[in-house]
Amino acid sequence: MKNTQAMQLMSIVWLSAFMLGMTVMSCNSKKEQQLPAIGKSVALFDYFSYKGNDDFYISNPLSGEDYFYNPILPGWYSDPSVCTNGEGDYFLVTSTFTYFPGVPIFHSKDLVNWKQIGHVLNRASQLVNMEGQKVSGGIFAPAISYNPHNKTYYMVTTNVGAGNFFVKTQDPFGEWSEPIMLPEVGGIDPSFFFDEDGKAYIVNNDEAPDNKPEYSGHRTIRIQEFDVKTDKTIGPRKILVNKGAQPADKPIWIEGPHLYKINGKYFLMSAEGGTGNWHSEVIFRGDSPMGKFLPWKNNPILTQRHLNSDRPNSVTCAGHADLIQTKEGDWWAVFLACRPINNQFENLGRETFMMPVKWSEDGFPYMTQGDDLVPMIVKREGAKRDTTVTYGNFELIENFDSSILDMRWMTLRTSASELYSLTETPGYLTLKCADISATEKKTPAFVCRRLQHHKFECATRMLFNPSDDKETAGMLLFKDETHQYFFCLNKVGENKTISLKQIGEKEQTLASDEIDADTNEVYLKLVSQGIGYDFYYSVDGEKSWKLLCKDVDPSYLSTTTAGGFTGATIGLYATCK
Repeated sequence: MKNTQAMQLMSIVWLSAFMLGMTVMSCNSKKEQQLPAIGKSVALFDYFSYKGNDDFYISNPLSGEDYFYNPILPGWYSDPSVCTNGEGDYFLVTSTFTYFPGVPIFHSKDLVNWKQIGHVLNRASQLVNMEGQKVSGGIFAPAISYNPHNKTYYMVTTNVGAGNFFVKTQDPFGEWSEPIMLPEVGGIDPSFFFDEDGKAYIVNNDEAPDNKPEYSGHRTIRIQEFDVKTDKTIGPRKILVNKGAQPADKPIWIEGPHLYKINGKYFLMSAEGGTGNWHSEVIFRGDSPMGKFLPWKNNPILTQRHLNSDRPNSVTCAGHADLIQTKEGDWWAVFLACRPINNQFENLGRETFMMPVKWSEDGFPYMTQGDDLVPMIVKREGAKRDTTVTYGNFELIENFDSSILDMRWMTLRTSASELYSLTETPGYLTLKCADISATEKKTPAFVCRRLQHHKFECATRMLFNPSDDKETAGMLLFKDETHQYFFCLNKVGENKTISLKQIGEKEQTLASDEIDADTNEVYLKLVSQGIGYDFYYSVDGEKSWKLLCKDVDPSYLSTTTAGGFTGATIGLYATCK
């Protein structure tokens, strides 16, 4: 047995070394080639590497192939929702706010190995009125459901700039429909429920009764029947929950509702307490989808808000859950939570976690009670972790050799297809120096991906020859319109400089080095130590790296400092503004 395991391990090591060698050969082959022509007002990037190096994963290796790490989707994969077709296929979606494409969709056969299969909202016609919305606007809390009566998948969500809508498909691996608006459904966070008798319902967060809140954060959960044949809501709208599980305590922001029918009873589950440290999940039970629903005496069923803030490897903000029953019959929950570094701040955003569901003696599902911790390592009996999992420390290298971007890349508000190209100079990402800044609520020439680790390293090689002092290109760390770090090459008079700029209400240059005016090829590298960012550059083909700026404050990109619902992204950016 040990010999077999050793052989398997050697095979994995050999394969990994081979693939890394092929990647290095690919990068080196570009290095050795003659530099391509650099067009006017464009920057060329021939690779982007990202490598996670978080301490927890290093210190806590998984002990068996049926274990997995939380979060299962690290980085700001917020507001998770999950469904199954009952045949062993599981699909999971998360929020994207004003990023494009919208709503990534993941598939799994065992809840442990997840693979992104695309985006639900991948066309401009599905993402309207994004321009002018701040980064934390756009698409809120998508909910995915499967209706076995017509074998159709539904994804319903809120576009802050357009209202509530849904799309549908019978092939979640393919394209989804155009948006179907739900004008009668106000508020946010709608979710479908398909009952055993063929009837359908939509529940959602909505205004206080008569639009007269008694306090800030006073909301309701409402329900309305939905006609599957006409794709329209029918009948009266009804309030199921007013204020929350304990109205006397004036609970805030009951939202993200889901309805389930389990063992002949109807369960209504919702988040409470806002999206910060007071976040939680509560549950109600009733005999009909139209109510009356009574709260469980031991709510909340998931929270970490009361625990010691100095605990090691703390998980905070847990809530916004969705339940799923496996083909084998056991129950699991996906939910969002945060991982503040050293219990100080987080700039990874609200991530997707998963843990098993327990059942109380009186028949209620729950994830935590008392001082239960959200686990960072979980076991799922019978599952077998593969080598392409979405969690832990991993390394990704993008060589831009395809004619389309990998689905992990995003742009802001629209596809930005007129601002970048992968075919203009094959093997390179070409970015135009657009007359749009990432500080505007528009679409800049910015191609980015989520930060997924506190400690990480990323690098790129850029070919760029700015024609004036306005053209600037490089690597951008982006939280929102007023919280950014720009590691860039620009022109000052007849000279060129490598600079690190802190962008906010005012822009300031944190560090700057002059380089040779004839230099058109630079390497940029960011090393995150978790509580400090170090910025390096090379102008001699990576033979030597020069430190430009050390221990730059990552908390500038955190929710604690900037607010909002997203985590930080990092990517490649060009502008002339």
